Amino acid sequence: MPVVRRALPRLGPVLAVLALTVCAMFAAVPAHAAAAGLDSVAEALTKSAVYVDPRARDQLSEADAEDLAKKIEDAGKPVFVAVLPEAAEFPPGTLMRDLRTQVGIAGVYAVRLGDGFNANADSSVMSRNAVGNLTGAVKRSHSRDTEGLLTAFVDQATEQAKGQAPATWSGSEDDEGGGGAAVLLTVGAVAAAGGGGYALYRRSKKKREGAELDALRVVVDEDITAFGEELDRLDFHPSEPGVDDAMRQDYTHALDTYDKAKELMAMADRPQDVQPVTTALEEGRFALATLAARRAGAPVPERRAPCFFDPRHGPSAIDAMWAPPGGMPRSVPACEADAALLAAGQEPMARQVQTAHGSQPYWNAGPAYAPWAGGYFGGTGSMLGGLLVGTMLGSVLSAPSAFADTAPVDSTPEGGEFTGADFNPGDFGGGFEGGGFEGGGDFGGGDW
Repeated sequence: MPVVRRALPRLGPVLAVLALTVCAMFAAVPAHAAAAGLDSVAEALTKSAVYVDPRARDQLSEADAEDLAKKIEDAGKPVFVAVLPEAAEFPPGTLMRDLRTQVGIAGVYAVRLGDGFNANADSSVMSRNAVGNLTGAVKRSHSRDTEGLLTAFVDQATEQAKGQAPATWSGSEDDEGGGGAAVLLTVGAVAAAGGGGYALYRRSKKKREGAELDALRVVVDEDITAFGEELDRLDFHPSEPGVDDAMRQDYTHALDTYDKAKELMAMADRPQDVQPVTTALEEGRFALATLAARRAGAPVPERRAPCFFDPRHGPSAIDAMWAPPGGMPRSVPACEADAALLAAGQEPMARQVQTAHGSQPYWNAGPAYAPWAGGYFGGTGSMLGGLLVGTMLGSVLSAPSAFADTAPVDSTPEGGEFTGADFNPGDFGGGFEGGGFEGGGDFGGGDW
């Protein structure tokens, strides 16, 4: 141990004790001990797609495991594979649920336990039917051939799984040699105790927020452009005869809100930063409506919420009855054109946005659009309460935390996102035909 002794004087007391402890562990503990226990399995799967317990090397060689991991990581999908021995620390009844809890990442999980095999997945990544059908097929065709079974499963799972590989896999290629991996596992466990899981959550949240902001930026840029075009079409000159100070004030306010919206959007770096942008646009459109009334000699309009179906239509003119598909009718603020369409039994001109499932009305596009809608409707209060009940945005916008300084939590996280223990255990329940593992006991059986 000469290298460690020379390094000790340059380490602080705590690090010195840690270094000696690690060295003592490798000197006194069998080679497979660093890999024993579900904690170590979960820690390893956050670094690589495939984990093989040293006691199960007869099931899958190191070379085959590396090939399988490369196949998954090249595909960039959140598919996790573990090959484990039948041992007391891996109780088959709760193993899948406990493994998913400790890894904490949404994905597809496949486990070879002794001679048995089972797999489950978060429903946002792969449907329960797809996992069940695939698991049954590979068990029937490769029941005793671990390498063939896992390869067949991975080939199909990486084609069907949604989402991306976890960001934590990016550093897995830097780990070289069994000893180095064991050191990383040991130190990684210490890091996890000091907040490593929270750091992973923060990285995952930042990645999700970046994707949400990119989608919102497209929509908000269209809103800003549409408002700018309204200003361009406006035939108004502050110095023309008949123009009074109130009209000039309305016009100046509209121009100011346009500039403000552009500036705020340029500075936005989180989804919730979009809310003040759409608030500015709503103010600007009301200023134009007030200006139009003054020029026509009509009464100044009351402040109303924007058109529910598309805020680009401007302030609403009337409350009209509308119901989402399968929902209860409710009164919503609508512009004259949309109100006329509803009265004629036709669909209103709803604002469509792009989603993973194609073009959808904004109220069915997911919680990422809460800040966008909150800026238009949150300040007036008319859209809150029961107005959006029955739509995907309804529960988000009516919650007290809808406009807090925290991104709304998506109840269906994408594959590869860190969720910790927050997942639906129903995604992992209900065994398969034959009682779970073939030849390996009841693995699953209603747990995960």
